[in-house]
Amino acid sequence: MRNREEYLATFSIENFGCRATQADAAGIERQLRSSGLARVAEHRDAEIVVLNTCTVTTAADAQARDAIRHVHAANPGARILVSGCYAQRAPEELAMLAGVEWVVGNSHLAEIPGILSALIQNPAAASLSDTSSLIPVAALSAGEMSLARGPAKILTSDIFAQSGVLTGPASGEDGEHTRPTLKIQDGCNHRCSYCVIPFVRGYSRSLAPDQVVEEVRSLISAGAREIVLSGINLGSYGRDVSPRTSLQSVLHRILDETSLDRLRLSSIEPMDVTEDLLRFIAAQPRIAQHLHMPLQSASNRILQAMHRWYRAEHYERRIELIREFLPDAAIGADVIVGFPDETKGDFAATRVFLERLPFAYLHVFSFSPRPGTAAANLPNPVDPAEIRARARQLRALSAEKAAEFRSAQTGRPHRALTLNRQGTDWTESLTGNYLKVKIPGHHAANQWHNAEITAEGLSSAGVSAGI
Repeated sequence: MRNREEYLATFSIENFGCRATQADAAGIERQLRSSGLARVAEHRDAEIVVLNTCTVTTAADAQARDAIRHVHAANPGARILVSGCYAQRAPEELAMLAGVEWVVGNSHLAEIPGILSALIQNPAAASLSDTSSLIPVAALSAGEMSLARGPAKILTSDIFAQSGVLTGPASGEDGEHTRPTLKIQDGCNHRCSYCVIPFVRGYSRSLAPDQVVEEVRSLISAGAREIVLSGINLGSYGRDVSPRTSLQSVLHRILDETSLDRLRLSSIEPMDVTEDLLRFIAAQPRIAQHLHMPLQSASNRILQAMHRWYRAEHYERRIELIREFLPDAAIGADVIVGFPDETKGDFAATRVFLERLPFAYLHVFSFSPRPGTAAANLPNPVDPAEIRARARQLRALSAEKAAEFRSAQTGRPHRALTLNRQGTDWTESLTGNYLKVKIPGHHAANQWHNAEITAEGLSSAGVSAGI
């Protein structure tokens, strides 16, 4: 147990949402540690609790509110700071919840250490009657600070004015230094009719290529052997950089200028999966053969209503190219069911499309109207019971697809990275093509194993230091 005088305060942090928000939470954690705060594992033991939120669905919003209530009930004395996408979209909703002291939007994530330092060093200034002394940065203009009518203070501003990318590689659920996520792009210039993310993330912007390489080197020095590159719209990486660059170019640099064992891409839009990119990946054994391409629907009528910029036949051509260049690659997709006016025929077209093509897994989402989006006010909503039934069908199909993909890999050699999950006689690991498998015996995390897929899982053939 550390002595209290060794640090300013203890904090805990919890993240909700995608890999990009995981990376944001890791960036916040890194900043807080550098500011002299010490992380504790449990919210009940923390003096400060940071909850980094998602707002992609109404369920995500509810999950964040429930988490706040549970933290406050378990640790009434904790000072809760809520950040992230929900905090950017609807800060007043969060500010009214008991226990919440600060609500900080994505526009001001970098200011969190200053906020908490001021709160810790001058706790009297944090009284509800005094809202001015806790502004962490003197340069903030008067219009950037808004105050809720409730007990918490709010710090948000125009997200579209943001030009930076918060860095801080996220270790994720697999354990520290095992498959960290590095966010190299943020924001989105597209306006899909169902999506609130551009309004809480801002315009597309990229981490400078030199900084990407330095972040990768830092992670390797910390022990990382696989790194996942993430972004809100990863395929648009580099288009805002001067001189203009590209995702493929920064992948070249990472492989040429670092000793990273394996690089993995997170979600990438289908029209950014070009033949040139696939040729490049196929020629690079250090890039994981795994592509996640959001589909959302295979009904062209619904894709048009969603303001998606491709049609089902364009998406299918991408699948064909992936199979041509990367025959063993895992292909994943996002699918939305129950978009307004989605008929039984539209849904059937999507289901048949998914059945026919070689997907390894599906992420199925029920349509959730988001305030401020074009789809929120569309007529002809689908009955909630019908949405649930359609979602169940596609989740069952996803399980079938996963079993088929695993079966197709039986007998083939793979290099698998051990994770931080073990059973009585096995250790979970991950292959390049995204199969979670069990290696017999107990092994340390973050170790490579040469192995062969079997019907039961994975048969270990020895530890290997690199790829």
